[in-house]
Amino acid sequence: MAERIQLSKKTRFEVFKRDGFTCIYCGGRPPNVILHCDHVVAVARGGTNEIDNLVTACDACNLGKGARDLTTVPLTIEQKTAVMRERQEQVAPFNAAIAEKIELREESAWIIADEFTKGWGSQTGSFSRARFASIERFVDLLTLDEILEAVDLAQRKFPWSKGKCFQYFCGICWRKIERSKNG
Repeated sequence: MAERIQLSKKTRFEVFKRDGFTCIYCGGRPPNVILHCDHVVAVARGGTNEIDNLVTACDACNLGKGARDLTTVPLTIEQKTAVMRERQEQVAPFNAAIAEKIELREESAWIIADEFTKGWGSQTGSFSRARFASIERFVDLLTLDEILEAVDLAQRKFPWSKGKCFQYFCGICWRKIERSKNG
């Protein structure tokens, strides 16, 4: 454990002056609080009395912190507000990009569902939700061309059975996905 060396009054005053005579943790100021110089990296953990390792803290905050290290000084309310604004500004474009991705996935899935229903001689609206969900999964993992090729192969193999045709289609898609994973 490092031996504690007393801070000079001059050093304490310089730290208080730099920090505006305000506790950096709670914002307390004299005469309502008694100020201390707090070590960001505690002396017990090898911290020094260099001014860059010292901050102004009130009695309650300093005693509450103990020998825990602080790697950053808490943000001011203005800084927190700026961070929140920046996050909010980033959320809208992020949500728009996600919505666009979902829309493109759904459009691609409907193109594939249409190909199935044309081959089966039925309407797209009769396509089951479970089958549509499978197609959406494939759209996330394969190109549209690969999926349309699988539809064509499955319809040629089982033109008389929707169930077998779709099952075969899924098998083709999963084999393509496995091949792409294994290089």
